[in-house]
Amino acid sequence: MISFYLNGKYHEISHLNPNTTVLEYLRLHEHQTDTKEGCGSGDCGACTIMAQRLPNHAMSDSSNSTSFYTFNSCIALLSLMDGHHLMTASYLADNPAHHPERALLHPAQQAMVDCHGSQCGFCTPGFVMSLANLYENNRMQQQQNAKQGSTNGESSYDDLSYDDIVAAISGNLCRCTGYRPIIEAGLTMGKIGQQRVADKTVAKNLTISLATDAMANNSDALLKTASLDTSNKASTIEPALAEGSRQLFIPKTVDALNQLLAVYPQATIWAGGTDLGLSITQHLVDHEVIIQLSAIDELKTWLLSHSKSSSKHDSKPLSELDKSTNNKESVQELTFGAGMTYQQMLPILEHNYPEFAALFARTASPQIRNMGTLGGNIANASPIGDLPPILLALEARIHLRHCNPNNRDIGGEEVSAKDKNNEHNQKHYVDEIIPLSEFFIDYKKTKLRAGSYIVAIHMPLMQANQHLFIHKISKRYEDDISACLVAVRIDLSADGMTIDHAKIGLGGMAAIPLLAKNCQQALLGQPLELASFEKAAKALPMDVSPLTDVRASREYRLHVVQRLLIKCGKQLIKETQTERESL
Repeated sequence: MISFYLNGKYHEISHLNPNTTVLEYLRLHEHQTDTKEGCGSGDCGACTIMAQRLPNHAMSDSSNSTSFYTFNSCIALLSLMDGHHLMTASYLADNPAHHPERALLHPAQQAMVDCHGSQCGFCTPGFVMSLANLYENNRMQQQQNAKQGSTNGESSYDDLSYDDIVAAISGNLCRCTGYRPIIEAGLTMGKIGQQRVADKTVAKNLTISLATDAMANNSDALLKTASLDTSNKASTIEPALAEGSRQLFIPKTVDALNQLLAVYPQATIWAGGTDLGLSITQHLVDHEVIIQLSAIDELKTWLLSHSKSSSKHDSKPLSELDKSTNNKESVQELTFGAGMTYQQMLPILEHNYPEFAALFARTASPQIRNMGTLGGNIANASPIGDLPPILLALEARIHLRHCNPNNRDIGGEEVSAKDKNNEHNQKHYVDEIIPLSEFFIDYKKTKLRAGSYIVAIHMPLMQANQHLFIHKISKRYEDDISACLVAVRIDLSADGMTIDHAKIGLGGMAAIPLLAKNCQQALLGQPLELASFEKAAKALPMDVSPLTDVRASREYRLHVVQRLLIKCGKQLIKETQTERESL
């Protein structure tokens, strides 16, 4: 059974097709037609709704239990909303008598009216939800600051910038009004909210602070069923949702996931589903068995490895980020759990890989970044995924787990000695840690097989002599698929005059993300001069022969990437010159 709130009303569901999306449930089951269906692929944002994790629910993320977030309801499974409060546009207004003429519109709604931000109205609910989400999170932050005394006891909601508004609506498309009046509405909603504060107009509280007893009991029951006994196979495992032969499981622990995959090795593993959701909406696939990873906190942690003890790992929640990065010299490797979303990864990347973090503003949309996971992006094996080329350049390693009841030999580069000696682990899984460059085999083919999943990604931290450059080419600056993406990591010698090591990751250039090995080899031992990068760029046709498709031609891709490699050389030369001058 799953449980959640929808527009303030509590729901419990157990008998439902596990393939049901949030949008389908809203429109067809609850007749909440204020949420629109546009592209059905998570691109246009018309279906955007807002959610909040309930703090007392077992599935809630305590580090993010109070904030609101948006997502595309057209591709999100309803089961992902277990333990959440879902809000649509009709819920935002304070209208207890259901009379529009007496409604107090939400500042985001009122601003759209005042600024004429809507014409056909089809995209409007999505824009309203994105703006309201920004407004509410800003309001909560201001109230928190006021309680802490940082604003002299006064809250101010009128401090959102132009860039804040543009970033918030970057996942919403409009083809009628144009963005000027919508951006004006975003800038105006803070003034409306501030005026209501001055007038002492009571704002509607969208937050449900406590989960109900029924929801808490449901969570406890699900936690008990997470302790599985595979000796009785499927008869002992209770799905969260079921209809006919179709079942959906929500394990709460990694051990429960391992045992489920031993029983259902052919199950569809579902993380954020930001690409997998298209299998339902675009290809009309009806998955028989789904194992959903959203409730496994063990897959959402990040770790730092310290040089004093390579076997020691300290697990750090996001709230302790500053404490964990004060002594970077003792840190060798950063590990991200495969279940971490883009948004959860962002603050850690900003501290350790600022160039990597800067790309996130151009990766997908806020709605997708709130749901999409690191492991899902890699397992999807898309040739135009933004993350794999960067991870390749960073020489990341991938931790795979093969849940194998027959205990067949996996034959990986590294199998944990602990697993070999652990009889329980031998029954259920074998771990394998390999370079990410070995993970991708062919188009949509990887080292994953039935019963396998990604546990984590290990990324060496950047050293003082290492420099990272990332360039993405796409038709739209935000929320667009890459025509090509280049990630270049250069290691310089101690004197900074020679290239000791080079890694060049390419995306959108072949059937899989790959390393430009000939280009890399051409740079080794070369002086830090522009001519070295010009020579390396000429080796690109030996590494890859791109296809021509709707995004770009083969010739364009080759030419652009060659010029980008040279650009990286110019950036590196300028960077090192600046560093020398500052000494």
